[in-house]
Amino acid sequence: MEYYNYIKSLHLIFIITWFAGLFYIVRLFVYHIEANDKPSPEKEILIKQYQLMSYRLWYIITWPSAVLATIFAVMLLILMPGWLNESWMHVKLAFVLLLFLYHLKCHRIFKQLQRGEVKHTTGFMRLWNEGATIILFAVVFLVILKNAVNWIYGVVGIILFSILLMLGYKFYKRIREKNNS
Repeated sequence: MEYYNYIKSLHLIFIITWFAGLFYIVRLFVYHIEANDKPSPEKEILIKQYQLMSYRLWYIITWPSAVLATIFAVMLLILMPGWLNESWMHVKLAFVLLLFLYHLKCHRIFKQLQRGEVKHTTGFMRLWNEGATIILFAVVFLVILKNAVNWIYGVVGIILFSILLMLGYKFYKRIREKNNS
């Protein structure tokens, strides 16, 4: 227990850097996809730069942060095994599983873009970026409240907020398209 606060601090630091990497990688995906619509040679220059930036972010920050956050999480569970009997922890671990699935999907998109394959639109990527936000909100509320029932109200609020964000995005997109024509 002497090292608990140090391990918890390291866990939080790597959670923060992991999420920072996830948020930024999807923005880079948006810029990369947008670069495909540029004329040559701008297109090739931008794509090469975004591939390099994505590569460095993904393998130097995001993946190592995910691994280290997981290692420190396991260490915390070893120090506090009683948490595994708590319902809030079960829900939190379900969201952590969703976070890993989100991360792996981002990895798949990253690999596709590194190969020059564009399979998603910028609109999809902008909405995809909200997935990490929802997971982050849910996990933070769970850890702070430590109550699976109170958490439900928070997630319902997050989902409603996400719907408003999506509607706002669609509204903004229409205005942008109208101004471009």
